[in-house]
Amino acid sequence: MKNTLKIKFKRLNHLQLCIPTGEEAAAKEFYCGLLGLEEIEKPADLKKNGGFWLKIADIELHIGTENLINESKRHPAFEVEGLERIKKVLLDNGIRIKTDNPLPKFNRFSFYDPFNNRIELLEEIVDA
Repeated sequence: MKNTLKIKFKRLNHLQLCIPTGEEAAAKEFYCGLLGLEEIEKPADLKKNGGFWLKIADIELHIGTENLINESKRHPAFEVEGLERIKKVLLDNGIRIKTDNPLPKFNRFSFYDPFNNRIELLEEIVDA
């Protein structure tokens, strides 16, 4: 490389997951209903593309639409509190869980939305 670019990243702004075109109602039931996320206004000029936007912690989660469905390793990972309680509620609602190996300092697992998007949750291990 001739030149190295030093970018000063400030923070993560948003993540995008995709659902099949026309499945917004089912996605809102999952993300807003079950997970309790807040929908936020999507800019008017982008509404024609389908999907919707959500507020999650201090970032945005954009739910886009597309016709291509495939398995992927792509995923967001969110730090949470109450990991085991969350896992129980997801299991009680029939949500598919993936058991992940613990990481140093974190317990974790992943779950899948109804459209096969993987979402990882981590909770910091606090020494007693």
